[in-house]
Amino acid sequence: MSRGVILLAAGGTGGHLFPAEALAHELIERGWEVHLATDRRAERYSGHFPAADIHSIPSATLGSKNPIAMLSAFWTIWQGVRQAGRVIARIKPDAVVGFGGYPTLPPLYAATRRKVPTLIHEQNAVMGRANKALASRVDAIAGGFLAESESAADAKTVTTGNPVRPQVLEAAKISYTAPTDGEPFRLLVFGGSQGAQFFSDAVPAAIALLPEAQRKRLAITQQARAEDVARVKAAYANLGVDAQVSPFFTDMAARMASAHLVMSRSGASTVSEIAVIGRPALLVPYPHALDHDQAANAAALAAAGGAEVHPQSTLSPKGIAALLDGLFGNPDRLTAMATAARSAGKPNAARLLADLTEAIASGKTVSDYRRTRA
Repeated sequence: MSRGVILLAAGGTGGHLFPAEALAHELIERGWEVHLATDRRAERYSGHFPAADIHSIPSATLGSKNPIAMLSAFWTIWQGVRQAGRVIARIKPDAVVGFGGYPTLPPLYAATRRKVPTLIHEQNAVMGRANKALASRVDAIAGGFLAESESAADAKTVTTGNPVRPQVLEAAKISYTAPTDGEPFRLLVFGGSQGAQFFSDAVPAAIALLPEAQRKRLAITQQARAEDVARVKAAYANLGVDAQVSPFFTDMAARMASAHLVMSRSGASTVSEIAVIGRPALLVPYPHALDHDQAANAAALAAAGGAEVHPQSTLSPKGIAALLDGLFGNPDRLTAMATAARSAGKPNAARLLADLTEAIASGKTVSDYRRTRA
Protein backbone atom coordinates (compact mmCIF):
# COMPACT_ATOMS: atom_id res chain seq x y z
CA MET A 1 0.00 0.00 0.00
CA SER A 2 1.40 3.42 -0.97
CA ARG A 3 2.07 6.18 1.51
CA GLY A 4 -0.01 8.53 -0.63
CA VAL A 5 -0.03 10.26 -4.00
CA ILE A 6 2.26 12.98 -5.34
CA LEU A 7 1.37 14.74 -8.58
CA LEU A 8 4.36 16.10 -10.52
CA ALA A 9 3.82 18.78 -13.18
CA ALA A 10 6.43 19.61 -15.78
CA GLY A 11 6.80 21.24 -19.17
CA GLY A 12 7.27 18.88 -22.08
CA THR A 13 11.03 19.30 -22.63
CA GLY A 14 13.85 17.21 -21.22
CA GLY A 15 15.10 20.13 -19.14
CA HIS A 16 11.87 20.13 -17.15
CA LEU A 17 11.07 16.42 -17.25
CA PHE A 18 14.45 14.95 -16.27
CA PRO A 19 14.51 16.47 -12.74
CA ALA A 20 10.87 15.43 -12.32
CA GLU A 21 11.80 11.90 -13.36
CA ALA A 22 14.62 11.83 -10.80
CA LEU A 23 12.27 12.91 -8.01
CA ALA A 24 9.70 10.33 -9.17
CA HIS A 25 12.21 7.50 -8.77
CA GLU A 26 13.14 8.69 -5.27
CA LEU A 27 9.52 9.07 -4.16
CA ILE A 28 8.55 5.66 -5.53
CA GLU A 29 11.42 4.08 -3.60
CA ARG A 30 9.97 5.69 -0.48
CA GLY A 31 6.56 4.16 -1.13
CA TRP A 32 4.67 7.01 -2.83
CA GLU A 33 2.45 6.70 -5.89
CA VAL A 34 3.55 9.26 -8.49
CA HIS A 35 1.49 10.82 -11.28
CA LEU A 36 2.69 13.22 -13.99
CA ALA A 37 0.83 16.16 -15.51
CA THR A 38 2.42 17.52 -18.68
CA ASP A 39 1.70 18.39 -22.32
CA ARG A 40 1.87 16.44 -25.56
CA ARG A 41 5.52 17.32 -26.20
CA ALA A 42 6.47 14.88 -23.42
CA GLU A 43 5.43 11.82 -25.43
CA ARG A 44 8.96 10.95 -26.58
CA TYR A 45 10.18 11.01 -22.96
CA SER A 46 7.10 9.55 -21.25
CA GLY A 47 8.04 5.93 -21.94
CA HIS A 48 10.87 6.30 -19.44
CA PHE A 49 8.87 8.20 -16.83
CA PRO A 50 7.96 6.02 -13.81
CA ALA A 51 4.43 7.31 -13.26
CA ALA A 52 1.30 5.42 -12.30
CA ASP A 53 -0.46 7.59 -14.88
CA ILE A 54 0.46 10.49 -17.18
CA HIS A 55 -2.16 13.21 -17.57
CA SER A 56 -2.02 15.45 -20.65
CA ILE A 57 -3.25 18.89 -19.55
CA PRO A 58 -3.92 21.76 -22.00
CA SER A 59 -1.77 24.86 -21.54
CA ALA A 60 -0.35 27.74 -23.57
CA THR A 61 2.53 30.19 -23.56
CA LEU A 62 1.79 33.76 -22.50
CA GLY A 63 4.38 35.36 -24.73
CA SER A 64 2.41 37.07 -27.47
CA LYS A 65 1.47 40.77 -27.46
CA ASN A 66 -1.42 40.08 -29.82
CA PRO A 67 -4.66 40.56 -27.82
CA ILE A 68 -6.45 37.74 -29.63
CA ALA A 69 -3.52 35.37 -29.07
CA MET A 70 -3.40 36.37 -25.39
CA LEU A 71 -7.12 35.72 -24.96
CA SER A 72 -6.73 32.36 -26.67
CA ALA A 73 -3.82 31.47 -24.38
CA PHE A 74 -5.73 32.45 -21.24
CA TRP A 75 -8.74 30.42 -22.40
CA THR A 76 -6.55 27.36 -23.02
CA ILE A 77 -4.92 27.72 -19.60
CA TRP A 78 -8.33 28.08 -17.95
CA GLN A 79 -9.48 24.91 -19.71
CA GLY A 80 -6.33 23.26 -18.39
CA VAL A 81 -7.06 24.46 -14.84
CA ARG A 82 -10.52 22.90 -15.02
CA GLN A 83 -9.17 19.62 -16.38
CA ALA A 84 -6.35 19.56 -13.80
CA GLY A 85 -8.93 20.20 -11.10
CA ARG A 86 -10.83 17.09 -12.19
CA VAL A 87 -7.63 15.03 -12.10
CA ILE A 88 -6.78 16.33 -8.62
CA ALA A 89 -10.30 15.55 -7.39
CA ARG A 90 -9.95 11.98 -8.68
CA ILE A 91 -6.40 11.05 -7.57
CA LYS A 92 -6.39 13.19 -4.39
CA PRO A 93 -2.67 14.04 -4.26
CA ASP A 94 -1.00 14.83 -0.94
CA ALA A 95 1.11 17.45 -2.74
CA VAL A 96 1.62 18.87 -6.23
CA VAL A 97 5.18 19.63 -7.35
CA GLY A 98 5.89 21.84 -10.39
CA PHE A 99 9.11 21.83 -12.41
CA GLY A 100 8.63 24.89 -14.59
CA GLY A 101 7.30 25.55 -18.06
CA TYR A 102 3.85 26.86 -18.90
CA PRO A 103 2.25 23.38 -18.71
CA THR A 104 2.76 23.57 -14.93
CA LEU A 105 0.43 26.56 -14.59
CA PRO A 106 -2.92 24.72 -14.80
CA PRO A 107 -2.08 21.91 -12.31
CA LEU A 108 -0.48 24.27 -9.79
CA TYR A 109 -3.28 26.85 -10.02
CA ALA A 110 -5.85 24.08 -9.64
CA ALA A 111 -3.99 22.70 -6.62
CA THR A 112 -3.73 26.05 -4.85
CA ARG A 113 -7.45 26.68 -5.46
CA ARG A 114 -8.19 23.36 -3.76
CA LYS A 115 -5.76 24.03 -0.87
CA VAL A 116 -3.52 21.08 -1.83
CA PRO A 117 0.08 21.60 -0.58
CA THR A 118 2.27 22.87 -3.41
CA LEU A 119 5.95 23.18 -4.22
CA ILE A 120 7.80 24.44 -7.28
CA HIS A 121 11.34 23.53 -8.26
CA GLU A 122 13.36 26.12 -10.15
CA GLN A 123 16.27 24.50 -11.99
CA ASN A 124 17.97 27.68 -13.16
CA ALA A 125 19.99 30.40 -11.48
CA VAL A 126 17.29 32.84 -12.67
CA MET A 127 13.64 32.02 -11.97
CA GLY A 128 11.60 31.28 -15.09
CA ARG A 129 8.40 33.10 -15.99
CA ALA A 130 6.00 30.27 -15.19
CA ASN A 131 7.57 29.76 -11.78
CA LYS A 132 7.54 33.51 -11.14
CA ALA A 133 3.80 33.49 -11.79
CA LEU A 134 3.37 30.71 -9.24
CA ALA A 135 5.90 31.77 -6.59
CA SER A 136 3.51 33.82 -4.47
CA ARG A 137 0.86 31.07 -4.46
CA VAL A 138 2.86 27.96 -3.55
CA ASP A 139 3.93 26.73 -0.13
CA ALA A 140 7.61 26.20 -0.93
CA ILE A 141 10.23 26.83 -3.61
CA ALA A 142 13.16 24.47 -4.20
CA GLY A 143 16.17 25.86 -6.03
CA GLY A 144 18.69 24.10 -8.24
CA PHE A 145 21.08 27.04 -8.57
CA LEU A 146 18.73 29.51 -6.89
CA ALA A 147 20.33 30.58 -3.62
CA GLU A 148 18.06 31.00 -0.61
CA SER A 149 19.53 34.39 0.28
CA GLU A 150 19.22 35.72 -3.27
CA SER A 151 15.62 34.74 -3.92
CA ALA A 152 12.85 37.31 -3.76
CA ALA A 153 10.87 34.58 -2.02
CA ASP A 154 13.77 33.54 0.23
CA ALA A 155 11.48 32.90 3.22
CA LYS A 156 10.13 29.82 1.49
CA THR A 157 13.10 28.92 -0.73
CA VAL A 158 15.30 25.89 -0.04
CA THR A 159 18.40 25.18 -2.15
CA THR A 160 18.29 21.47 -2.99
CA GLY A 161 20.27 21.32 -6.21
CA ASN A 162 18.86 19.78 -9.37
CA PRO A 163 17.83 16.12 -9.13
CA VAL A 164 19.51 13.91 -11.68
CA ARG A 165 18.18 10.63 -13.04
CA PRO A 166 19.40 7.22 -11.84
CA GLN A 167 21.20 6.78 -15.17
CA VAL A 168 23.26 9.87 -14.35
CA LEU A 169 24.14 8.61 -10.87
CA GLU A 170 25.20 5.31 -12.44
CA ALA A 171 27.31 7.14 -15.03
CA ALA A 172 28.94 9.16 -12.25
CA LYS A 173 30.60 5.95 -11.01
CA ILE A 174 32.86 6.01 -14.09
CA SER A 175 36.07 7.89 -13.34
CA TYR A 176 37.56 10.33 -15.83
CA THR A 177 40.76 9.54 -17.69
CA ALA A 178 42.05 12.15 -20.12
CA PRO A 179 43.40 10.83 -23.42
CA THR A 180 47.10 11.16 -24.15
CA ASP A 181 48.75 11.80 -27.51
CA GLY A 182 47.56 9.42 -30.17
CA GLU A 183 44.65 8.00 -28.19
CA PRO A 184 41.03 8.43 -29.35
CA PHE A 185 39.40 11.67 -28.23
CA ARG A 186 35.65 11.39 -27.61
CA LEU A 187 33.75 14.65 -28.09
CA LEU A 188 30.07 14.97 -27.14
CA VAL A 189 28.13 17.86 -28.70
CA PHE A 190 24.49 18.66 -28.01
CA GLY A 191 22.15 21.62 -27.91
CA GLY A 192 18.86 20.48 -26.43
CA SER A 193 15.46 21.07 -27.99
CA GLN A 194 16.53 24.62 -28.86
CA GLY A 195 19.88 25.82 -30.09
CA ALA A 196 21.29 22.68 -31.71
CA GLN A 197 21.44 24.30 -35.15
CA PHE A 198 24.44 26.46 -34.22
CA PHE A 199 26.49 23.38 -33.40
CA SER A 200 25.35 21.66 -36.61
CA ASP A 201 26.67 24.61 -38.59
CA ALA A 202 29.80 25.49 -36.61
CA VAL A 203 31.30 22.27 -35.26
CA PRO A 204 31.79 20.34 -38.55
CA ALA A 205 33.29 23.50 -40.02
CA ALA A 206 35.62 23.76 -37.02
CA ILE A 207 36.66 20.12 -37.26
CA ALA A 208 37.57 20.71 -40.91
CA LEU A 209 40.17 23.27 -39.75
CA LEU A 210 41.96 20.82 -37.43
CA PRO A 211 45.10 18.99 -38.54
CA GLU A 212 44.41 15.59 -40.06
CA ALA A 213 46.17 13.81 -37.17
CA GLN A 214 43.70 15.34 -34.72
CA ARG A 215 40.69 14.55 -36.91
CA LYS A 216 41.74 10.90 -37.00
CA ARG A 217 41.70 10.80 -33.20
CA LEU A 218 38.17 12.16 -32.94
CA ALA A 219 35.07 10.15 -32.16
CA ILE A 220 32.11 12.54 -32.13
CA THR A 221 28.62 12.07 -30.76
CA GLN A 222 26.40 14.99 -31.79
CA GLN A 223 22.76 15.80 -31.29
CA ALA A 224 21.22 17.61 -34.25
CA ARG A 225 17.76 18.60 -35.39
CA ALA A 226 16.12 15.96 -37.56
CA GLU A 227 16.36 18.21 -40.61
CA ASP A 228 20.11 18.69 -40.04
CA VAL A 229 21.16 15.09 -39.35
CA ALA A 230 21.90 14.11 -42.96
CA ARG A 231 24.08 17.11 -43.75
CA VAL A 232 26.01 16.87 -40.45
CA LYS A 233 26.68 13.17 -41.04
CA ALA A 234 27.82 13.92 -44.58
CA ALA A 235 30.16 16.67 -43.39
CA TYR A 236 31.90 14.35 -40.95
CA ALA A 237 32.02 11.51 -43.47
CA ASN A 238 33.74 13.79 -45.98
CA LEU A 239 36.33 14.61 -43.31
CA GLY A 240 36.88 10.96 -42.45
CA VAL A 241 35.72 11.59 -38.87
CA ASP A 242 34.00 8.88 -36.85
CA ALA A 243 30.66 10.44 -35.86
CA GLN A 244 27.27 9.38 -34.51
CA VAL A 245 24.59 12.00 -35.22
CA SER A 246 20.97 11.79 -34.09
CA PRO A 247 18.11 14.08 -32.99
CA PHE A 248 17.90 12.24 -29.67
CA PHE A 249 19.98 9.76 -27.67
CA THR A 250 18.23 7.67 -25.04
CA ASP A 251 21.55 6.88 -23.33
CA MET A 252 22.88 10.43 -23.03
CA ALA A 253 24.19 9.90 -19.48
CA ALA A 254 26.34 6.97 -20.60
CA ARG A 255 27.59 8.95 -23.59
CA MET A 256 28.49 11.85 -21.31
CA ALA A 257 30.40 9.50 -19.01
CA SER A 258 32.42 8.14 -21.96
CA ALA A 259 33.21 11.62 -23.31
CA HIS A 260 36.57 13.29 -22.85
CA LEU A 261 35.03 16.71 -23.53
CA VAL A 262 31.48 18.03 -23.68
CA MET A 263 30.41 20.98 -25.81
CA SER A 264 26.84 22.01 -25.11
CA ARG A 265 24.27 24.60 -24.18
CA SER A 266 23.92 25.32 -20.48
CA GLY A 267 20.39 24.48 -19.48
CA ALA A 268 20.06 23.68 -15.79
CA SER A 269 19.73 19.91 -16.22
CA THR A 270 22.69 19.80 -18.60
CA VAL A 271 24.96 21.74 -16.24
CA SER A 272 23.84 19.64 -13.26
CA GLU A 273 24.46 16.35 -15.08
CA ILE A 274 27.89 17.47 -16.33
CA ALA A 275 28.80 18.35 -12.73
CA VAL A 276 27.53 15.12 -11.14
CA ILE A 277 29.26 12.95 -13.77
CA GLY A 278 32.32 15.20 -13.66
CA ARG A 279 33.32 15.99 -17.23
CA PRO A 280 35.17 19.03 -18.66
CA ALA A 281 32.89 21.23 -20.71
CA LEU A 282 32.84 24.07 -23.19
CA LEU A 283 29.50 25.76 -22.51
CA VAL A 284 27.80 27.99 -25.08
CA PRO A 285 24.72 29.57 -23.45
CA TYR A 286 21.70 29.73 -25.72
CA PRO A 287 21.61 33.47 -26.57
CA HIS A 288 17.83 33.65 -26.92
CA ALA A 289 17.03 32.03 -23.56
CA LEU A 290 14.46 33.99 -21.57
CA ASP A 291 16.03 35.99 -18.72
CA HIS A 292 19.50 34.77 -19.83
CA ASP A 293 19.18 31.87 -17.41
CA GLN A 294 21.65 29.71 -19.36
CA ALA A 295 24.43 32.27 -18.96
CA ALA A 296 23.86 32.30 -15.20
CA ASN A 297 23.85 28.49 -15.04
CA ALA A 298 27.09 28.29 -17.01
CA ALA A 299 28.74 30.89 -14.80
CA ALA A 300 28.07 28.75 -11.74
CA LEU A 301 30.01 25.77 -13.14
CA ALA A 302 32.74 27.98 -14.61
CA ALA A 303 33.25 29.57 -11.18
CA ALA A 304 34.05 26.13 -9.81
CA GLY A 305 36.60 25.59 -12.60
CA GLY A 306 34.67 22.80 -14.29
CA ALA A 307 33.85 24.58 -17.52
CA GLU A 308 34.77 27.35 -19.91
CA VAL A 309 31.95 29.66 -21.00
CA HIS A 310 31.97 31.06 -24.53
CA PRO A 311 29.15 33.32 -25.77
CA GLN A 312 27.86 32.20 -29.16
CA SER A 313 28.52 35.64 -30.61
CA THR A 314 32.26 35.19 -30.01
CA LEU A 315 32.52 31.71 -31.55
CA SER A 316 33.43 31.13 -35.17
CA PRO A 317 34.52 27.76 -36.59
CA LYS A 318 38.08 29.05 -36.36
CA GLY A 319 37.55 29.92 -32.69
CA ILE A 320 36.08 26.51 -31.90
CA ALA A 321 38.98 24.82 -33.69
CA ALA A 322 41.43 26.81 -31.56
CA LEU A 323 39.65 25.79 -28.36
CA LEU A 324 39.70 22.13 -29.33
CA ASP A 325 43.31 22.31 -30.45
CA GLY A 326 44.28 23.80 -27.08
CA LEU A 327 42.64 20.94 -25.17
CA PHE A 328 43.71 18.05 -27.42
CA GLY A 329 47.25 18.14 -26.10
CA ASN A 330 46.51 19.19 -22.53
CA PRO A 331 45.32 16.16 -20.53
CA ASP A 332 46.25 17.87 -17.26
CA ARG A 333 43.87 20.73 -18.01
CA LEU A 334 41.08 18.32 -18.94
CA THR A 335 41.60 16.30 -15.76
CA ALA A 336 41.59 19.43 -13.59
CA MET A 337 38.34 20.61 -15.17
CA ALA A 338 36.73 17.18 -14.68
CA THR A 339 37.71 17.15 -11.01
CA ALA A 340 36.40 20.69 -10.51
CA ALA A 341 33.13 19.86 -12.25
CA ARG A 342 32.56 16.85 -10.01
CA SER A 343 33.23 18.95 -6.91
CA ALA A 344 30.33 21.21 -7.92
CA GLY A 345 27.88 18.34 -8.43
CA LYS A 346 25.01 17.56 -6.06
CA PRO A 347 24.26 13.85 -6.44
CA ASN A 348 21.96 13.92 -3.38
CA ALA A 349 19.61 16.58 -4.81
CA ALA A 350 16.77 14.09 -5.44
CA ARG A 351 16.90 12.98 -1.82
CA LEU A 352 16.83 16.57 -0.55
CA LEU A 353 13.93 17.48 -2.83
CA ALA A 354 12.03 14.37 -1.75
CA ASP A 355 12.56 15.33 1.91
CA LEU A 356 11.10 18.77 1.22
CA THR A 357 8.21 17.28 -0.77
CA GLU A 358 7.31 14.95 2.09
CA ALA A 359 7.49 17.82 4.57
CA ILE A 360 5.13 19.97 2.49
CA ALA A 361 2.81 17.01 1.90
CA SER A 362 2.55 16.49 5.67
CA GLY A 363 1.48 20.11 6.20
CA LYS A 364 4.82 21.45 7.42
CA THR A 365 6.05 24.91 6.45
CA VAL A 366 9.50 25.71 5.07
CA SER A 367 10.38 27.08 8.52
CA ASP A 368 9.40 23.72 10.05
CA TYR A 369 11.52 21.92 7.45
CA ARG A 370 14.53 24.11 8.11
CA ARG A 371 14.31 23.44 11.84
CA THR A 372 14.41 19.69 11.22
CA ARG A 373 17.57 20.17 9.10
CA ALA A 374 19.36 22.30 11.70
